[in-house]
Amino acid sequence: MKTVFSLEQIRKISSELRKNGRTIGFIPTMGALHAGHLKLVKESKNKNDVTVVSIFVNPAQFSPTEDLVKYPRPFEQDKQLLEQEKIDYLFYPNAKTMYPNGFQTYVTPNNLSNILEGKSRPGHFSGVATVVLKLSNLVNPIHAYFGQKDFQQSVVVKQMVYDLNLPININVVPTVRDKDGLALSSRNIFLNPQERSQALSLYQSLLLAKKLILSGNKSVQLIKKEMKNYLQKNKLIQLDYIEICNPENLSPLKVTPKKAVILIAAFVGKTRLIDNIII
Repeated sequence: MKTVFSLEQIRKISSELRKNGRTIGFIPTMGALHAGHLKLVKESKNKNDVTVVSIFVNPAQFSPTEDLVKYPRPFEQDKQLLEQEKIDYLFYPNAKTMYPNGFQTYVTPNNLSNILEGKSRPGHFSGVATVVLKLSNLVNPIHAYFGQKDFQQSVVVKQMVYDLNLPININVVPTVRDKDGLALSSRNIFLNPQERSQALSLYQSLLLAKKLILSGNKSVQLIKKEMKNYLQKNKLIQLDYIEICNPENLSPLKVTPKKAVILIAAFVGKTRLIDNIII
């Protein structure tokens, strides 16, 4: 594994690889890697000649109320994990390189950036779309890999790729969970034991909704009410939203069709978690 720091060097490497007919798989991350990220790596290694992972804590996707400074940055641990996975290149730029003085051009996915996570975190998806576009232009991959846990992010990236005619295939990999069902997240380290125990109710509420839908319940209002009633038993959970949407464009549904995505976001203590399930 080679670690690359400069934009010019990663661009040169990717250009040579593509010139030689090598397929590049790319996983953009913010570090604090866990088994979910490593599953993306394995998917890339199975389908591509070369795998590139980036680690960049992107300041543009943090809202003013979020603490960028406290975001975990265990770089040496991350590097060791990627070495064990035998990836080809780790791209590790810094903020001054990615956003130099005078930077002013951002990608804004209009409708998708103002709902769900975008409503709760203003500017978040503009930051996501901008950095994914910048990184993709540098790495020039054939395939890019994203986790289903950040479902709205994957929809935003797919829309951007379509709208801007980028020659990239977006692959969404199912959420990786702990044995008890908690979706793996870099933010889980902030949960104390009691909070972590109550955090399990997020996934359990999604399973309850799935059970209701598969048993014939069609009313979105009823399903959301049952989920909220279930979550109210947990005093440490402060619900942000529950939505049942079309999985292609995230438009809200009033009745459940054959396919839908159920999305949830909540604070567990002071830690904000998201999860979803596809029906």
